[in-house]
Amino acid sequence: MKPHSLRYTLIFAALAVLTLLGGGIWFLSGHSPAVWTASAPKEAKSPAVLPQQQIVQSTLPEITPPPVSEVLSQRVVEYHMDVQLLADTGTLTASETVTWIHPGKNPVQELYFHLYPNAFASGNTTFMKESGGTLRGDSMPAGGYGSLTLTDLRTSEGISLMQRTQYVQPDDGNVNDKTLLKVHLPQPVNGGESVTLKLQFEVKLPKIFARMGTAGNFVMAGQWFPKLSVYEPAGTRGAQEEGWNLHQYHGTSEFYSDFGIYNVTISVPSDYKVAATGFPVKNARLVQDRKIYQFYADDVHDFAWAASPDFVVAEKAFSAPQVPGVKIKLYLDPLHKDLQERYFQAAEAALTAFSKWYGPYPYSTLSIVVPPESGNGAGGMEYPTLITAFGAAEASPGTSLERTVIHEIGHQYFYGMVASNEFEEAWLDESFTSYAEDRLMEQEYGVASSLPLQSSLVSSSQPLNLETWKYTGDDAYTRNVYIRGKLVLRDIERLAGAKSMDAILAAYTRKYRFKHPSTADFQKIVEKVTKQSWQTYFDQYVYSGGAPDFTVDDIRLTAKRDGGNGAGIQYDAVVEVSNKGSHYGDVPVKFIFSDGYSVQQYWNGEGKTTSFELSYKAPLVSAEIDPGHSILLESKHLNNFRMAELEHTTLSRWTLSATTLLETLLGTLVW
Repeated sequence: MKPHSLRYTLIFAALAVLTLLGGGIWFLSGHSPAVWTASAPKEAKSPAVLPQQQIVQSTLPEITPPPVSEVLSQRVVEYHMDVQLLADTGTLTASETVTWIHPGKNPVQELYFHLYPNAFASGNTTFMKESGGTLRGDSMPAGGYGSLTLTDLRTSEGISLMQRTQYVQPDDGNVNDKTLLKVHLPQPVNGGESVTLKLQFEVKLPKIFARMGTAGNFVMAGQWFPKLSVYEPAGTRGAQEEGWNLHQYHGTSEFYSDFGIYNVTISVPSDYKVAATGFPVKNARLVQDRKIYQFYADDVHDFAWAASPDFVVAEKAFSAPQVPGVKIKLYLDPLHKDLQERYFQAAEAALTAFSKWYGPYPYSTLSIVVPPESGNGAGGMEYPTLITAFGAAEASPGTSLERTVIHEIGHQYFYGMVASNEFEEAWLDESFTSYAEDRLMEQEYGVASSLPLQSSLVSSSQPLNLETWKYTGDDAYTRNVYIRGKLVLRDIERLAGAKSMDAILAAYTRKYRFKHPSTADFQKIVEKVTKQSWQTYFDQYVYSGGAPDFTVDDIRLTAKRDGGNGAGIQYDAVVEVSNKGSHYGDVPVKFIFSDGYSVQQYWNGEGKTTSFELSYKAPLVSAEIDPGHSILLESKHLNNFRMAELEHTTLSRWTLSATTLLETLLGTLVW
């Protein structure tokens, strides 16, 4: 886009305003000064202005030039919002001014908004029907429903659009689902142009469930405002044609949004403390019995906040080689007020390692919210520059405290900066974050995950790039997107080597920083780094639900007198093995003989079956495929082991060692 003629005027005006208001806070907060967008789009034409008496003067806040900052993303959206929390009723009343810059070429006359709170409006919404009213061990509290009501919608000239709205259900046609709203504009918006709408709305917060709501005096406002869908230009995530990416809110789906600017004013009761995305523009001020906060964030694709009068707040400035400077803020439930050091240490370890591995953390703040136990439905969740830990249930938790913090900070990279489409390719966030979490937990705390145990849980392997609501079977979404996807990454690491895997992830996260990559984009990075095709592998294990299934089918033994001077007995064995699942090469097979001797050979995986022929002075006792469980994509291990049929005396001598082996094997089946 072309440079804007008012660019420098805006810069100096913004700096002057900041100076008058104590603008030094920008520097003290660690937020680097920079510029608005490098160019400004034309605003879409509106129809002839209505007669003066028909124009409704909006009470929404006027759009002001945003603080100057380095532009890291294509800032497609800009939100200015003013929200009040009515704590007694658990209600939000809010206004919103949103500007959308058309990133494509074709004229667009319809905008689409996600109204996520409407997922909790009744038991008949798509989310509630698919989830059954439970998510991550939490259940929708009785009478805990909530929803979003749009009370006004206008153009920037004051023209009402309320009669131009329609709820749409592109995924399932459920007329009771009102999580996606279409707005028909008076005039089309051409590529490169912008359009500004002004909204007013109310949110009746649900009782905390599925990441948002209220629990006593704790409030989690996640996905709380009308949020524009993503318009994908041709080429984005492999799209052949440009257009809106439209989905309802499903029982297993999360989110997908465009990068932009957020300027949000939050009014709460005077005794409340607020944690939010971004950083405070100025200190909170008291106005009568209300406390007013103002937060700003850029190059983010969502805005969330939490509030409670009970928060114990702590802050710490932190920097590392790839973390120029960040203020870590803790908003702790009182039960965890003495655990500040553990939270800080986990956050510092995560920022240091992930910034080294996946690129510098670019924001000046990171807020960690610890809900009360009753608010655990909002725990363990990620938002730009803000995460929630699990609810405080005990004063001395185990390393699940650190694991949760590390996992959610990992999302700042794979959900936050590498902004994957979590409706359609959730594994690009959850699997990658889980992979990073495991690596750091082992490095920092010496806690290694039992990957063979986890692989045994994947009873139904399904494609990793499925739309989330299309996974079938109990917990199939979780077991594929969180576990199998992570195991695929570990398997790529095993096949390519640890150094190559480090290079793959470094190249991927840096190339697609502040973009919307696809699984195919990741595959291209794998192939570029390793300099070989991975098409067959991805076809089997990523784009389909492939999984190897090895089995020892038969062991045949024969004995003959040794023709040598020793005149002993020579035992021959033929072991037949097969793979009833997807192709996999370099398969280890271990053979154990009755005198304790063992040998390991390898099958190249070609064909569905093969046989091994062995001769030894003692009879073969057992054969086992993949004894070290290094092939993580196989979940059915029990048929990997087979004992030979031996004479009773020989079998008795070997009972103890066989029992030990079986116990080891069966241990991999317990989670």
